[in-house]
Amino acid sequence: MAWTRREVLRLGIGCALGAGALGGMASLATSGRRRAPRMSQPDSGAKWVRRAQYYEKLGPRRVRCVLCPKECEVGPGERGFCGVRENQDGEYYTLVYGRSASVNIDPVEKKPFFHVLPGRPIFSFSTAGCNMECKNCQNWQLSQSRPEQLPAMDLPPARLVEAARKQGCSLIAGTYAEPVVFAEYLLDVAREGNKRGLRSTMVSAGYIKREPMIDLCRELAAVKIDLKSMRDDFYRRNCRGTLKPVLDTIELVKKQGVWLEIVYLVIPTLNDSDREIRDTARWTREHVGSDVPLHFSRFHPQYRLKRLPPTPYETLARCHEIARAEGLQYVYVGNVPEHGGTNTYCPKCGKLLIRRQLYRIAENHLRGGRCEFCGQSIPGLWS
Repeated sequence: MAWTRREVLRLGIGCALGAGALGGMASLATSGRRRAPRMSQPDSGAKWVRRAQYYEKLGPRRVRCVLCPKECEVGPGERGFCGVRENQDGEYYTLVYGRSASVNIDPVEKKPFFHVLPGRPIFSFSTAGCNMECKNCQNWQLSQSRPEQLPAMDLPPARLVEAARKQGCSLIAGTYAEPVVFAEYLLDVAREGNKRGLRSTMVSAGYIKREPMIDLCRELAAVKIDLKSMRDDFYRRNCRGTLKPVLDTIELVKKQGVWLEIVYLVIPTLNDSDREIRDTARWTREHVGSDVPLHFSRFHPQYRLKRLPPTPYETLARCHEIARAEGLQYVYVGNVPEHGGTNTYCPKCGKLLIRRQLYRIAENHLRGGRCEFCGQSIPGLWS
């Protein structure tokens, strides 16, 4: 899936920064044994500046950002918490429109989406910046950087969609860091993709206000939300955020009719108690339904949580068991190769429908979105 030098040069773009996408199916930063062209180096970034869509004017040259629940009040020459939005003489601007700092082609299962076009490649991109700061962030090199600190590709929406199409991708993902902070960019990518028959998705922590999320839902095919805990104090201590806006986003995505999957990263001693896992499963069933896939992912020491061990396999098995006992039909275990918890089973007849080996589809017994054994309809985007 890697690009050839000729393809890259024909598109007129530089190579990509692998950053948080390391370990994917292919990085555009490498092209077999050929040497990829250099990325542009950090610069003033004027070509990537666009008027922000979600802000209010407060008075003489001050603005309030209304993209996320932080609602940063920003003076002239200052930026919001995310570091990628700036007040320029009383108007608010995004500094990362078309400024892709990481671009890769991944398996869709890596996002993870398990009920979206199994086995398909997904064109994944990200800018710098995030509106949270999770101590366990696996993409902190992207999320906690300012745009000027990273090399970038000049990849505006039309060019990005064309690049995805040329690589044989029918799916696009705003992912890796936090798509909320490049919402205008993702929104236009999704619009352009819809014109060309490519479907766009969002892999997010869900820390966003209602209006911009509704705008995104009008264009997106699927959304994966990282639900980090069912306790507000966890969000405040570990993420510099709050819980309720995330729960609100999950419910909103479901109500908007966009395909939804939820991931819960299980961190030893911090959010892995039986009670919290049960609360998570129960809330999911009661608020968005038993057919929404819930993924329990294995934690690996990262960023500012290097003192903790990886999640024991036994803990993940217990999470799976608790969620199934609470009535969830599609419960998965992630970041654990060769584990049966990555497979999809029919909730009616119990037969194996999709067998996954890491990110590869080894068996698929779905026919037109139905179990080939008993005909049960399985929710998802299958074609």
